[in-house]
Amino acid sequence: MNLYSKPIASLFGATAVVVALAGCGMMPKFSEVSMNVPLSGASQVPAVVTPGTGTAEVKVNKSTNMLSWKVNYSGLSGPATAGHFHGPAAAGQNAGVVVPFQGAMASGMTGQATLTAAQMADLMAGKWYVNIHTARNPGGEIRGQVTPR
Repeated sequence: MNLYSKPIASLFGATAVVVALAGCGMMPKFSEVSMNVPLSGASQVPAVVTPGTGTAEVKVNKSTNMLSWKVNYSGLSGPATAGHFHGPAAAGQNAGVVVPFQGAMASGMTGQATLTAAQMADLMAGKWYVNIHTARNPGGEIRGQVTPR
């Protein structure tokens, strides 16, 4: 064996593993980002005293700019009247609606939207939040900042 044969053999071995993983669908999808966003009244600005809590499962495909979500909540002061993604705003700040949730506002709501390049940049910079509104708390009862991992 010459001086280069061992490193070259290692490189070929590593390449074979990557090709094998890609072939069986086990390679991670680097264009898809998943975020689990906890929702609480304490995150509202100003804070809201509520037993309501929730979670937003947010996924974004950076290749297609497709945003999808599933929002679950419980314990609100009444039925949800609206839900949205707001931005751009850092945690502790308020902003306007960017993407409204469509359809019934019942827990388990899902949806998707195609984002513009500017919206994608704000979302990936952590400048969006999820907000669920009720009649008792029209400015929002529970909220959570969307923070990419």
